[in-house]
Amino acid sequence: MKLTTRGRYAVTAMLDLSLHGKGRPISLADISTRQDISLSYLEQLFSKLRKQQLVKSVRGPGGGYCLSRSNTEINVAEIIDAVNESTDATSCGGKGICQNGEMCLTHHLWNDLSEQIHHFLSAISLAELTKKEHVQSICDRQDAQQLAQQSDHGLIDAEIVNL
Repeated sequence: MKLTTRGRYAVTAMLDLSLHGKGRPISLADISTRQDISLSYLEQLFSKLRKQQLVKSVRGPGGGYCLSRSNTEINVAEIIDAVNESTDATSCGGKGICQNGEMCLTHHLWNDLSEQIHHFLSAISLAELTKKEHVQSICDRQDAQQLAQQSDHGLIDAEIVNL
């Protein structure tokens, strides 16, 4: 089983939203900048997340996305499932047709592993992730970098105005 960028990016973006949202909408452009994820890719992911009612969109100035419910109520497995990502470790997609249309010797082993992975990810909420010390320190670093970039742009804009 290999989690693709779709699943990784969806979880990353939702964690960013959980960390920065705090009751206000966050723009996908801000998430894109902080997490270095393409804005168009985020738009595709958030379309799926919205359809699964994990986020809600807010239109207008200051708009963006908010979690649709508390970060304690959204788990990692839901996010991965919402973007059609699989945690399946079998070679047959769980269908039991691994070896010439029949079940292979290790099908149940890999199927059990798939269930364990999904169960593990179901037990981790966004709230739990936001409390982890390493997540907080990375978030602080990303915020500082974004602030520095905005400040650099502000200085450049001020210099252009003064010309």
